[in-house]
Amino acid sequence: MDLSYTDEERAFQAEVRTFLAEKLPKAMSEKVRLGSGLTKEDLEEWHSILNARGWLAQNWPSEFGGAEWDAVQRHIFEEEASLANAPRIVPFGLAMLAPVLQKFGSKEQCDRWLPRILDGSDWWCQGYSEPGAGSDLASLKTRAVREGDHYIVNGQKTWTTLGQYANMIFCLVRTNTEVKNQEGISFLLIDMDTPGIEVRPIILLDGTHEVNEVWFTDVKVPVENLVGEEDKGWTYAKYLLTHERANIAGVGSSNAGLEAVKRMAKAEMSGGKPLSENPHFAARVAQVEIDLMAMSLSNLRIISKAAKGGAPGLEASMLKISGTVIRQEINDLARRAAGMYALPFASEAVEGSNQPELGPEHSRPVAEQYFNNRKISIFGGSNEVQREIIAKTTLGRMQ
Repeated sequence: MDLSYTDEERAFQAEVRTFLAEKLPKAMSEKVRLGSGLTKEDLEEWHSILNARGWLAQNWPSEFGGAEWDAVQRHIFEEEASLANAPRIVPFGLAMLAPVLQKFGSKEQCDRWLPRILDGSDWWCQGYSEPGAGSDLASLKTRAVREGDHYIVNGQKTWTTLGQYANMIFCLVRTNTEVKNQEGISFLLIDMDTPGIEVRPIILLDGTHEVNEVWFTDVKVPVENLVGEEDKGWTYAKYLLTHERANIAGVGSSNAGLEAVKRMAKAEMSGGKPLSENPHFAARVAQVEIDLMAMSLSNLRIISKAAKGGAPGLEASMLKISGTVIRQEINDLARRAAGMYALPFASEAVEGSNQPELGPEHSRPVAEQYFNNRKISIFGGSNEVQREIIAKTTLGRMQ
């Protein structure tokens, strides 16, 4: 198997590097590098820059305005963007809802919503998790009852990431209580400005506001905002989650984070020797580098399958677990490399900590990222549940 880039792929890599050098705002890149936090305006600006270049909807078909990149192109862009300290693209509309609309939505829904995702008219958030319905998502209780040409929605969603910025939410709702849980769920698109919706912030340990509760009280949703068929939403939800799990792997950010760990470990410690010369630490770095290379190849294979119209199921679960374990190990190595400078900080930060320096003003994101990324074991389907999926599917195939 030839793992080297072709001439065309190397030319594309050079094009991406030039684009990032010229178009990525320096102030934005510095925010990512230092983990100082990105505003809604920052995220919207980067969205607009990529859309203007035609590089926002990387995996969309060209008929919907997508770049129609292959798996290697997407891999190259993610890696180069991470190394350049570019913000990660907000995935909810682009990488989660859009594939569902393109596969299961009506032509009218695609014509209406996809252009608004591209131009930034709509900011989407995800209405999946509920109190008591996280990894066991099929037990959700938010109810939608059809009355004429509307559904009336009542219930609650939680852990709604960046919901305070969103004007639209895609929701799983229960439309049938007479069948087993998975068969009574529908997929609705809901305007966040509809009367009866309340967004309540969940303030994290460091005082930041990233996630929310969303409450629905007699919310009227037009029937035309139902995606696909009523009571078939579980099928669409599973399709969406495979895309989310692949995205969680974060190959590009892990590569950038590992390079940062290596730079930090070369700095001389108070004892006189750099941490990179510690055999135990060096062995951990070597192991995570091997694991990351293996996952990178798996990622290319899985997104190639998705690009052909399939929804990777078992493979996405494998990638989600591997990506989680690797990212958390890199976070732990970075915290160890930062030493005492990481100790005072236990707050939230965006993906980053790619700075080569050591010191209290530079190492803040190290501990922040470590603590923040404990959550990735859970969201997108907990690792324990993913291991069950893999075991059941594999054993089923063996019988």
